[in-house]
Amino acid sequence: MGSSNPVTDAERQRVRELHAAGKGRNEIANELGRSGRTISEIAKGLGLSFARAAEVRQATEIRQADLAALRAQLALDLTHDAMKLREQMWQPAKIYNFGGKDNEYNERDVPEPPADAKRTLMGAAGMAIDRSLKLAPPEQDTEGLAAVDAWLKGMMGGS
Repeated sequence: MGSSNPVTDAERQRVRELHAAGKGRNEIANELGRSGRTISEIAKGLGLSFARAAEVRQATEIRQADLAALRAQLALDLTHDAMKLREQMWQPAKIYNFGGKDNEYNERDVPEPPADAKRTLMGAAGMAIDRSLKLAPPEQDTEGLAAVDAWLKGMMGGS
């Protein structure tokens, strides 16, 4: 830190802020237009260590990777949920109601759910697919996209 371009208190404060944000020495040097050596000397004078910033950055990267894996798994689970809901549209079902003056319970087995139940199942399946696609957009997950394409083709085929 030569006397021709002395370090200002504002620069020291900015080094402290950028260090706290997890920025590395070279990133800070580039942002402030100073050499890496000057930034190291400022940090030393402030009692800061760049080893801790690297640890924080690494921990953040690990946490982001863990979250990405969880989102991918949730997207896959939602796709499977949608497929199960779709299958229910074509399976035998039990319909029931309460009615009459005594509010009696009646039920009957039918070969597949009535239209209103299918509409509800389709709505729930659609929501699961929408959420799945938000968690794992097609451009990030080509395998998931293939599964969705197969599901949609199955929907159009009716079975």
